[in-house]
Amino acid sequence: MSRRILVTSALPYANGPIHIGHLVEYIQTDIWVRFQKLRGHHVVYFCADDTHGTAIMIRAREEGRSEEELIAQMSQAHQRDFAGFSIGFTHYGSTHSEENRELCAEIWGALRAADMVVERDVTQLYDPQAGTFLADRFVKGTCPVCRAPDQYGDNCEKCNATYSPVDLIDPVSTLSGATPEPRTARHLFVQLEKMHEFLNEWTQQGDHLQPEIANYLQGHFLREPLRDWDVSRPAPYFGFEIPDSPGNYWYVWFDAPIGYIASTQAWCKKAGEDFSRYWRDEQTEIHHFIGKDITYFHTLFWPAMLKVARFNLPRKVHVHGFLTVGGEKMSKRKGTYITAETYLQHLDPSYLRYYYASKLGPRLDDLDLNLEEFAAKIDADLVGKVVNLASRSAKFASKTGLADAYPEDGGLFARAVEAGEQIAEAYENCDFNRAMRLIMELADAANRYIENAAPWKLAKQPDSQESLQQVCTVALNLFRQIAIYLSPVLPKLAEQTERLLGTPIRQWSDAGQPLLGSAVAPFERMLSRVDRKEIEKMIDASREEEADRGTQTFEDSDQPLKDEPLAAEITIDDFVKVDLRVARVVAAEDVAEARKLLKITLSLGGDERRTVFAGIKQAYRPEDLIGRLVILCANLAPRKMRFGVSEGMILASGSGGKEVFLLCPDEGAQPGQRVH
Repeated sequence: MSRRILVTSALPYANGPIHIGHLVEYIQTDIWVRFQKLRGHHVVYFCADDTHGTAIMIRAREEGRSEEELIAQMSQAHQRDFAGFSIGFTHYGSTHSEENRELCAEIWGALRAADMVVERDVTQLYDPQAGTFLADRFVKGTCPVCRAPDQYGDNCEKCNATYSPVDLIDPVSTLSGATPEPRTARHLFVQLEKMHEFLNEWTQQGDHLQPEIANYLQGHFLREPLRDWDVSRPAPYFGFEIPDSPGNYWYVWFDAPIGYIASTQAWCKKAGEDFSRYWRDEQTEIHHFIGKDITYFHTLFWPAMLKVARFNLPRKVHVHGFLTVGGEKMSKRKGTYITAETYLQHLDPSYLRYYYASKLGPRLDDLDLNLEEFAAKIDADLVGKVVNLASRSAKFASKTGLADAYPEDGGLFARAVEAGEQIAEAYENCDFNRAMRLIMELADAANRYIENAAPWKLAKQPDSQESLQQVCTVALNLFRQIAIYLSPVLPKLAEQTERLLGTPIRQWSDAGQPLLGSAVAPFERMLSRVDRKEIEKMIDASREEEADRGTQTFEDSDQPLKDEPLAAEITIDDFVKVDLRVARVVAAEDVAEARKLLKITLSLGGDERRTVFAGIKQAYRPEDLIGRLVILCANLAPRKMRFGVSEGMILASGSGGKEVFLLCPDEGAQPGQRVH
């Protein structure tokens, strides 16, 4: 039965370029959309630039142009980059549109009519250098709950606590680097607590959310009264002025998600579609794809707004984790903060689409881009397994064509047809990792067939041309099945397959019928092995881009001291509490499940032993550490880890990775001796 599905990705902010971290979400969404279309469903995919807020206003002011000029330029750049990665939106809009202004007013009117809006004075952080109040995301500081540094002004990425920017310890404006000061202004709030019963039911029943998200909301928010939501900002502010509150503007987090609806409406006007079929017809499934950092807004505020204004509620909110590169936060200094534009100048976008698909599961786990693994996986899977099937048979089949009857293949084609439903189920559940594993199992089996049949040998035997045609018919039909199953991930490979075999790929069930009796076009290169030199050039180019900018942002994890505030001041009494001891390494071993960790056993003299997990695997081999003296922070509270309990910390210096240097005690020091 055909479904009507409306899909959205979170709106990229119009203040900067698309980078490979953003692309996790857009590639994930595009894969799911393409799969649903292949299954025969009616699917529309909407997105837009998120254009309002203080940062846009400040940047436009600094560049001497209007906000409208700035956001228009960024929209063109974003859409260019998305197209480069074959991300196919039905419509890409802007939150700075008349459709969005009108819908904001409609939803605001519904909230007013439901008596959910209140006004009160608010003390907010103000940037005296930029001359504006600061949105939550433009303040960073130390979390007031867990004391994690470098956290945004609305929630902590370490402990998931939510708070007000004024609660941050040592706050800093990310717009200017200035220390913000508190100022008071009139704000408007939505009383979210009035929707508590509805939100509790919607988040905890059905499968609208992943289980861990439902549990998170219940444990952190829904078991207590919900806080009022501050939805306004005073002038100066780039956005929509609130009609019944002159001088106040809707906060960007109010009008941004409404952009999903506005983008739909703009498309409906253009395409002659009935808007009510998509946002006011319960037969339409609405699916949002978002990162875990904006869960709160999409699973509490947004459903409440939709419910009050009588729009369709999301059928499901799909939440994914963050991207790291080489196990670390993307870094401009290290060249791992890679923009989509820079990537496209050096590498095939199909590589990244497949790599992300091979890593993405249905949970919130973070995804790591290991560039060595990236190259090896593309070479092994896409080139060595998938394209290899076509390249080793198509050059012969272009002369013989495909056989009129499907040859005996030991059940390979039938098994691939049967596997199609398992693969489809994995795609449906956003378990792309499992889907890729199942597809590669089919590719392995097909390659074993090719290896055993050896068409290159049959081609040299004049009396074996019929056998050659049969072998190539099997090989190319198995290849086509795999190309169909991979087409949501690799749409360009699907197009190449269509040209090679002269038959379009229109639906998932095409994999169930073999192609017979047709011509095969001359083989053209489909995918090449990854050029490692291009990876190096991409990293170097990313470093050069940052050098050209001349400044670093507060999102960079490798900032100089002038941009990275010191931690909270301590006294000498605090410092002397740290007990540093000489220790000798008596055993060291690799932690196989961890990329950075070694398990180290230390002697502090006599029978005193400590087990410590240290992130020094890339710098030291376990066998080289045996017998070495190190400095141990001996009175650090034990930390329970997945691999065991770490009973202290070994002191080292360096920038990380291979650049880690263990601190050495003075010559002649003995285990257990205190270090002063």
